[in-house]
Amino acid sequence: MDGEPDKIIIVEGKTDKQQLEKIITEEVTIICTHGTLGVERFDELLEVYQLDDHDVYIMADEDEAGWKLRKQLQRELPHAEHIYIQKDYKEVATTPEDELAYALLSKNIEVNPIFL
Repeated sequence: MDGEPDKIIIVEGKTDKQQLEKIITEEVTIICTHGTLGVERFDELLEVYQLDDHDVYIMADEDEAGWKLRKQLQRELPHAEHIYIQKDYKEVATTPEDELAYALLSKNIEVNPIFL
């Protein structure tokens, strides 16, 4: 990656992570929060992944839990960018792959062109 910082995508669950891993072609770290984060868990992620020193993206479901997580992470990581899915799909894991690919591509995350 020629000295560029790694990109980190924060998602809610394991199935979200699996869906993104099928689509993304570049080296990206995907972190699962398994819902909202407690202070200790967030501090651990902050330290382990050095979140303040990387390009961080938040991709959460379009539901109450997802909005709550986005709000929490926005406070803790104001430099993070949000990647949104259409409200109609509600969950990252059930969003069609082409929709996810275009959403990721809009943030300059490399995707397999088969999904475009």
